[in-house]
Amino acid sequence: MQLAGSTGGHNVVIEIGGLPIEVQTTDAGFEHLLMGRYGSYVASGVAPEFALRVRLTSPHFFDPDAEAEVWLEDREWNMVRGDFRARWNPGQKRGEVFQTANPYSIDSVLRIVHTLMLAPKGGFLVHASSAVRNGKAFLFSGVSEAGKTTIARLAPADATLLTDETSYVRKVDGRYFAYGTPFAGEFGEPGKNISAPIAALYLLEKASENRIEELEPALAVQRLLRNILFFAHQAEMVRQVFESACAFVAAVQVFQLSFFPDQRVWDLIG
Repeated sequence: MQLAGSTGGHNVVIEIGGLPIEVQTTDAGFEHLLMGRYGSYVASGVAPEFALRVRLTSPHFFDPDAEAEVWLEDREWNMVRGDFRARWNPGQKRGEVFQTANPYSIDSVLRIVHTLMLAPKGGFLVHASSAVRNGKAFLFSGVSEAGKTTIARLAPADATLLTDETSYVRKVDGRYFAYGTPFAGEFGEPGKNISAPIAALYLLEKASENRIEELEPALAVQRLLRNILFFAHQAEMVRQVFESACAFVAAVQVFQLSFFPDQRVWDLIG
């Protein structure tokens, strides 16, 4: 399948969260870079949801000090940061990215686009590590230094890591699933490209002993919202993200997990 505007060149379909996006390029070196960066998330024989055409340009094209901005204008999403400029038209199923030949810019564009795709459907990306154990997914969320990567490192051998940094939450047929992502933190390696229904969300806090307590819904929503990746500030998008967090907390158990960093903490999980 070729989407409108396809380059017919060195194109790579990257499937994250079950949503395939074709990244189009005319540069063979950049195609090789994408293949290496996304590994098992590169899909073949899959029809993409839409295409992003990447145009490689000079660093002088950008303002390196510019912070990320995302806004909707004439039914087209615009994305700008110090290392890229991008636009995406959901109705036309295509977009365009201007960046240098590096994997980090397209990585950020993909994160933003996925948040925009997920919000109307009740899903989100969240700062959390996550793992699958006994067929169930567990999310471990918190602010910087709360212990997301530590929990991932302490996971037992029968747990499969989905990510140590950015968890992908999607609502499928009324149930919440966590998906593996290539968005890595300190581990520097992508998670496994698998998914599982979410059994619980743990909000992390380091302590001198291991302790778990269930949170009341209002507090759980408040703390979850702190950690959801949220780039666009249009009123409708704000409403969708808030409603997604409320619906998630109503359907999934949320706990406060205070823990001491050793493997015994996993005895409380599951």
